[in-house]
Amino acid sequence: MSETIKERSEMDPKYMWDLSTLYKDDAAWEEDLVALDECIAQVAQYQGKLTDAPTILKCFEADTALDRKLSNLFVYANCRRSEDTRAEAAQSLYMRIYGKYVEAISATAFISPEILGLPEDTLRDIAADPVLAPYSFTMEKLLKRKPHTLTADQEQLLASFGEVFAAPQEIASNLQDADLVFEDCVDGNGEKHEVSDASYITLQMSEDRTLRKNSFEKYYKGYRQHINTFAATYSGSVKGAVAEARARHYDSSREMFMAGENIPVSVYDSLIEAVHDHMPAMYRYVALRKKMLGIEDLHYYDVYAPLVSGSDKKYTYEQAQEMVLEAVKPLGKEYGDIVRGAFRDNWIDVYPNKGKSGGAYSTGTYDSNPFILSNYTDNLESVSTIAHEMGHSMHSWFSHQAQPPQYADYTIFVAEVASTVNENLLTQLLLNNTTDPKERLALLNHYLEGFKGTVYRQTMFAEFEKGAHAMAERGEALTPAALNALYGGLVKDYFGPDLIMDEEVASEWARIPHFYNSFYVYKYATSYSAAVAISEAILNDGESAVTPYLEFLHMGGSQYPLDELRHAGVDLSTPDPVNRALDKFSEVLDEAEKLADEI
Repeated sequence: MSETIKERSEMDPKYMWDLSTLYKDDAAWEEDLVALDECIAQVAQYQGKLTDAPTILKCFEADTALDRKLSNLFVYANCRRSEDTRAEAAQSLYMRIYGKYVEAISATAFISPEILGLPEDTLRDIAADPVLAPYSFTMEKLLKRKPHTLTADQEQLLASFGEVFAAPQEIASNLQDADLVFEDCVDGNGEKHEVSDASYITLQMSEDRTLRKNSFEKYYKGYRQHINTFAATYSGSVKGAVAEARARHYDSSREMFMAGENIPVSVYDSLIEAVHDHMPAMYRYVALRKKMLGIEDLHYYDVYAPLVSGSDKKYTYEQAQEMVLEAVKPLGKEYGDIVRGAFRDNWIDVYPNKGKSGGAYSTGTYDSNPFILSNYTDNLESVSTIAHEMGHSMHSWFSHQAQPPQYADYTIFVAEVASTVNENLLTQLLLNNTTDPKERLALLNHYLEGFKGTVYRQTMFAEFEKGAHAMAERGEALTPAALNALYGGLVKDYFGPDLIMDEEVASEWARIPHFYNSFYVYKYATSYSAAVAISEAILNDGESAVTPYLEFLHMGGSQYPLDELRHAGVDLSTPDPVNRALDKFSEVLDEAEKLADEI
């Protein structure tokens, strides 16, 4: 496709998602928004009455129906906003439903504290009542929250601050997606290139080092010009999390966010420890990059460059579809048929356009098919992104088909497993189909980049979050200088002595939107580790591994995530999966180093 980014109105509809499976148009959305108040009232009527199992069941059912409608309204508005973040109409949809969401959360905040305010013996008797069988797991999770649940009045007050707590993320998102402007850069031939969040990584993957350097400098110039604002928004986000954790009597904000999925803090710490134990392999990879690129000084703008000249193949979106379909064949006919239907039925918004949200995501609701936002740019990374997001969508599709609405949504902790399994199957397919040393080395590098970006880099992010929240808990100010020092030190630790530390690198934290979803990023690393084990088992063991994996995809949120992964054959309560994943990284690196010597 052309480098020129088009307006949304100029895009070909066959490459745009079809949101009409959720709402036929904005007018239909408006009609459903009106009905939301009645749904909120249906739940609110039970306040002060949650003293027996039948009443609690009715309240849960009404709350599930409310969540379902909220999800429909919210997902549609968010998708419309993502199409063009500059569009006022879409911004209006999003802001109005967000306001209603906060209103709904406030109106229904009584449920948990009211139930947990019952005498413990009474509560356990109610939880054991067969009438609540459809919500037995919900009751089990509620009982675990009892020590950290406030009184009804306190919960309602805390819920009323929802928009305030969310404001830092909203401000940072608007600044990054809509208001932040980057200067054009030039390549080695003096030709201009547009720099944006959507194009940045593609520019960094160019073989033209001048283009990489110039795009790097222009990109981070944009962020550094607003670094005080980004520091203020991130500091506000962290302080909000710390304040809530203290109000709920947690030892730390990290413990609070992990408790929601019943994950012990030890899982987080053992991840960081395991990755630190395998730092020498990362340093070897950095050294290999330096050697293969033939440069004396390796800079941060060299870490995405292709290792093999001329290896950056281009793939049309149609080719990407066939590659993904071939890659997922080991998962069976039903899986493949659904993926084919997703391509046919416009689940995906494919190409970047002006104002479109950067990156990629999968979303959807219990009542709709999934939707995938991508910014496809014809390279292998874009193909992998399609495979990745399709994994998310398939996980959602199977969960929504198999589970009742209250258990249909899987937790974030397992969310990256299906996506990474798909990516790994794609990489192995491509490796199986070539013996050419240069092409093979390019693919091995892509595999190594997956490890680097998802295990090492996300763990580095996780360590940054741990440090930033700990600073706030100690009462230290999260100034630009403090955040830059923390982040810059971690880059040095994770990339080792062969990387030249450009001053721009220290402010990279400002461009990472996931930091506003506290203690989210570590789950990429744990999920990737689980996915390595699962994908290797699928390829080596066939049906005996595929069956429990597909069962895992159907589980939704019906069990605790560690238990769901154990069903799929992975125990993340131990460091073993992370160590095995990083051992795989070393094995792939061994072959890459050998090929590099031969070429």
